[in-house]
Amino acid sequence: MIMAVETLPSTPPQSDGQSSSKKPIYEGSTQFRNWRFSAAQLHATRTSLNAGAVAAIRHTFEANSPGSSSDIQFLTAEEEILLVKLYVTKITQLCGHFRFPEEVEATAVSYLKRFYLKNTVMDWHPKNVMLTALFLATKTTNHPISLEAYTSNIPRTAPSDVLDLEFLVAQSLAFEFAIWHVHRALWGLWLDLQDLPDPPSTEKLQQCYDTALQHVRTSRMTDADLIYTPSQIALACMSLADADLAARWARSKDAEAALDIIESIKDLIKGDGTVPSVEVVREIDRRLRLCKNPEKVVGSKAYLAKKEQDEKDAEMKRAKKADLTRKAMEESDPFGTELSTEAQNIAELDEDD
Repeated sequence: MIMAVETLPSTPPQSDGQSSSKKPIYEGSTQFRNWRFSAAQLHATRTSLNAGAVAAIRHTFEANSPGSSSDIQFLTAEEEILLVKLYVTKITQLCGHFRFPEEVEATAVSYLKRFYLKNTVMDWHPKNVMLTALFLATKTTNHPISLEAYTSNIPRTAPSDVLDLEFLVAQSLAFEFAIWHVHRALWGLWLDLQDLPDPPSTEKLQQCYDTALQHVRTSRMTDADLIYTPSQIALACMSLADADLAARWARSKDAEAALDIIESIKDLIKGDGTVPSVEVVREIDRRLRLCKNPEKVVGSKAYLAKKEQDEKDAEMKRAKKADLTRKAMEESDPFGTELSTEAQNIAELDEDD
């Protein structure tokens, strides 16, 4: 049985003092608390990330060669989305090659989309992020594969291409790896349909489920899972497959109001669930090579300068920490009955590390 389809507010609700034990389990998940947005919020987040990246990269170009950024055509937020969508399809292709189950594919797609709510393609190219997200998903869903077996089956891919980004990807996900998936909600809905009075034939139910599952896979190309709940999207996909059956399910659960909600989801899937044009994405990728953050290009002048500065900053932090440790040992109670100001400062430096 899947959870009742609920109305999802555009922003996470404030606590109303209600016991968490009385709320659906989904509402206690990190997905519900931290990865739900309105369409407007998603647009604002991506626009802000894009603008920040353009400003930072332009500054880096100008610092190394004044006037060099004037002819560069930076990517827009919309173009970044198209590039990420293309690599969503690459996850599907790789999962087919490795025969990974649906859980791995859906998890990897969620990881990739969430990563680019904290980062931009001008800093981190989706190819390596996609490979890392998929490898990480095999582990978090308990379908592990050795790194050597994984990379040796992907052309022009070395183990370092995955490992170098694994911590960054995990950090961008806030180490929140559990995903509530639409395909699992759809399975529960399908089981419910079999218990309806005078249920459809087994053949019709199976055909409806198979068609709805294809719509679920299409929905992964969209922002649906970042805006709506898994059960809402599952019902929308079932409605796309068979509107009458979806309506019967809603009536059986006294959830007719959900039918209004799912219309917007159906429009989103039909309107935004297409694979971007290869020619368009190829042009975006060509421009990305020219506007990629030079500080992320190994061996570039900007990369070496940033690496040197990072090493200096790290050395200064180590020296400050050592000095604070010495002072704390000299001035604080040797029995440690109370943290000194210096000891607190050391703790803050440890948090920064």
